[in-house]
Amino acid sequence: MMNKQEILKSFDPSQPGLADATIFGLPFSIEDSEIVIIPVPWEVTVSYGAGASEGPEAILEASFQIDLLHQEFPELWKLGIYLDESPDGFKKKARKFKKKAQPIIKALESGIIVENHPDLQKQLDKINFACSDMVEAVREKTLHWLNKGKKVVLLGGDHSTPLGYYQALAEKHEQFGILHLDAHMDLRIAYEGFTFSHASIMYNALQIPQISKIVQVGIRDFCEQEVAVVKNQEGRVLVHTDSDIKKQLFEGNTWQHLCDHLIYSLPQKVCISFDIDGMSRMYAPNTGTPVPGGMSYEQATYLLSRLADSNKEIIGFDLVEVAPGDDDWDGNVGARMLFHLCGVLAKSNKMNVGERITFQTS
Repeated sequence: MMNKQEILKSFDPSQPGLADATIFGLPFSIEDSEIVIIPVPWEVTVSYGAGASEGPEAILEASFQIDLLHQEFPELWKLGIYLDESPDGFKKKARKFKKKAQPIIKALESGIIVENHPDLQKQLDKINFACSDMVEAVREKTLHWLNKGKKVVLLGGDHSTPLGYYQALAEKHEQFGILHLDAHMDLRIAYEGFTFSHASIMYNALQIPQISKIVQVGIRDFCEQEVAVVKNQEGRVLVHTDSDIKKQLFEGNTWQHLCDHLIYSLPQKVCISFDIDGMSRMYAPNTGTPVPGGMSYEQATYLLSRLADSNKEIIGFDLVEVAPGDDDWDGNVGARMLFHLCGVLAKSNKMNVGERITFQTS
């Protein structure tokens, strides 16, 4: 069996990725990889679009077609990026409990009070218990790899999936913030009765005392309850709506200046939470709850790269809500964003990703 140095010498990154290898066609084992991705194919509480549980598989399939020579991080692939197995039985459990959730969602949409219907309340309790099991399984798996010295990231699934990941990071870091790229605030309290709803992830994250600040970027949809949560947090949650950002850009401000302001407002240690619907729908047409507007792919990657170049320390990230459609477009975009996120994580942690490739242009 070859060691990592032997693999580096024998592997040709200019050829198509190895179909029997890990994500991006890389030839490394999990032991030889410095970045470990935990896939969480889970979507139970969604009430609109579906498909996020298929996101990790779609991204994996698309990843084999991505060229490994990233212009900004040309040596990234040499670090090793490995897609771990998802926690046992997650996909099957997600299908089971998603089916159980639909009658509850339909009842709520019809104005029925679930608490007045014992059968519905019993099913709701079972779903909340199953989701709490998911959170704990993700926490344990994250800690397992963190304790082995790996940089660990999470690939959803819907946006409920990173809570256990944040809990694990909180066991390793006394204080950190979340840079939250999303169309939605996700600050609803037990949305539709589901304690661990995808629409409640940032409210649940606020219950972790080590999370000192959440900076939200690209927000286009929110409700009165969420605004009240923001105000009650008294500066712990900073919101930059897409409308406010675009207004500043239209009036002559630069994206560089806005990015630097966002980054300055973050604490020293940062976890990135990237919901794919933070970008314009042209990049993720099949995501579950699309909203008009949003960042371009280049705006998002510029912000992330600017963060990696700052004096902040990126301690992890999650990428969620990628849902494949009839073609491989969503998976393609998701895989490329995942690769870029791995690059900014590695660069922020002083790992060798190489120097940006530049070309003569005149």
